[in-house]
Amino acid sequence: MPSPTKTQPEETSRAINLFVGLLGLGLIVAGIWIWHHLTFDTQDFITDEILPILVGIIVLGIGVWVGTKKWRVRKERLQLRDRLLQRFQKEPSPQKRRDLAFTLIEVNQFEGEGLETVAEPMAELFVWTLKTAIGDKQHRIRGMAASYLGILKHQNSVPLLIRALEDDHAHVRACAALALGRMRAQDAKTKLEEKMKEDWDQTVRSRSQEALERIR
Repeated sequence: MPSPTKTQPEETSRAINLFVGLLGLGLIVAGIWIWHHLTFDTQDFITDEILPILVGIIVLGIGVWVGTKKWRVRKERLQLRDRLLQRFQKEPSPQKRRDLAFTLIEVNQFEGEGLETVAEPMAELFVWTLKTAIGDKQHRIRGMAASYLGILKHQNSVPLLIRALEDDHAHVRACAALALGRMRAQDAKTKLEEKMKEDWDQTVRSRSQEALERIR
C-alpha cells in the first residue's frame, strides 16, 4: 500500500522548523565565535554587568507570560462555566441536566464556590442519581453523585450518603466517605469508624479514616 503523500501545510511546517533549527544553530556558533574574539575586559563586563540584567529581563518576561497565560485560562474557564450555568438552567431533561451538573463541578475545579445559584437543583439531581442509578454498571455515576454532594456541602443528603456507605460497589462507598468528610458530618462518625475497621476494600478504609480525621 503506497504511503500517503504529505500535504502542503505539512511540508511548509517542516521547512519552517528546519529553517528555525538551522538559524538557531548558526546563532549559537556565531555567538561562540564572537565571545572568543572579545577582550578579557569586555568578557568580564558582559559577565558582571550585562548578563545579570539580561537574566532579570528574561525571568521577568517569563513571569509575565506565565501570569498572563494563567489569567487567560481562568477567564476562559469562567466564561465556559457561565455558559454551562445558562444551559443547565434552561435544560428540561433530567438526565441532560445531571450531565451538565457533573460537567459544571469539573469545570469549576471541584469547588462549590461560584455555583451557589444552582447548588440546590444540582444537589437534587445528585440525590436522584444515587437513588435511581441502580446496578453495578452504574457505579461510577453513583460515585460521582455522592462525591459531588460533598463538594456542594448538601447537608440534607447526609442520611443518604451514610446509607451509600453500604453500597455493593467499593467505589461508591469510598466516594460517600469522601463526601461525608468534606461536610464534616458528625452523624456519620459511627458508620465511618465501622467502615474504617471492617470494610474489605483498602480504599474505602482509607477514605473513611480521612473523613473521620476531618470530622474530628
